[in-house]
Amino acid sequence: MMPEYKISIEIQPDSKQIDFIDKQLHDFNVGKIGDYQYTPLFLLLRDSEKNVVGGLEGFIGLGWFHIRTLWVAKELRGYGYGKALLFAAEQEAVNRGCLNAYLFTYSFQAPEFYQHLGYEVFGELEDFPPGHRRYFLKKSLQKNLS
Repeated sequence: MMPEYKISIEIQPDSKQIDFIDKQLHDFNVGKIGDYQYTPLFLLLRDSEKNVVGGLEGFIGLGWFHIRTLWVAKELRGYGYGKALLFAAEQEAVNRGCLNAYLFTYSFQAPEFYQHLGYEVFGELEDFPPGHRRYFLKKSLQKNLS
């Protein structure tokens, strides 16, 4: 006879329980693909007074660079700072062994910006959030190796 299990919805789960679940999945993955680690990558754009006016946050792992956040202050948009941040991050990712990059963006953010810089859409969710779309983009960084 199978033991009975109960599912509970946890509004504020104990961090030890979350860590336990994460570790179980990590251990399973390691058994399939070997040990891996994600390394953060941060770039900051600062003005002459060292105030942060832009930046890029991502992480590197499994040969891929994930761009989590790219932001430039509104008054600086259109001057090439976003492109410069992205290209500097891509080059650093290549230096750290990445062959590809990927990111998610919304239709009201900058999908055209990324596409103009060589990213291609590989997935799309309609009405996420309602009335908009979420795009999944990727780019090969191998051309940056030469």
